[in-house]
Amino acid sequence: MHHRDLTPLLRATVGFDRMMNMLDASARPDTASSSYPPYNIEKTAEHDYRITMAVAGFTQEELEITIKENSLHVAGKKEREKEDKVTYLHRGIANRSFERSFDLADHIKVTGANLENGLLIIELTREIPESKKPRNIPISNGASNEPDLIDQQ
Repeated sequence: MHHRDLTPLLRATVGFDRMMNMLDASARPDTASSSYPPYNIEKTAEHDYRITMAVAGFTQEELEITIKENSLHVAGKKEREKEDKVTYLHRGIANRSFERSFDLADHIKVTGANLENGLLIIELTREIPESKKPRNIPISNGASNEPDLIDQQ
């Protein structure tokens, strides 16, 4: 497994975007089983992200995607097959249940999910509320905008 150093990217997001920290933390394996199923995290546009998970052998009914607070949970539940039906000479395709969690940054919303050709694609977008977006503040020169009044006595 390759570990990518995200330090140069983290320098560009000083205290602003927790997404890079969360991506870096999710890339570090906790246990040997944490690498299943394999997945990619892509940035598809300025505010759009995509998680692609390889879930070959799972049907739409066997997969479950839930969001709780700022956490995305993906689970695959496989029914135990009766081992007496098939004798495997080699079993290289993992066919086991899994659970994987992703911490989502603030204002990240799941906009859709699609299962196609054994890949589960979860679309995410950052929806920043209007009150949180940057805005320009006018700068005054300290002079009053009212016209000077002349005393007429």
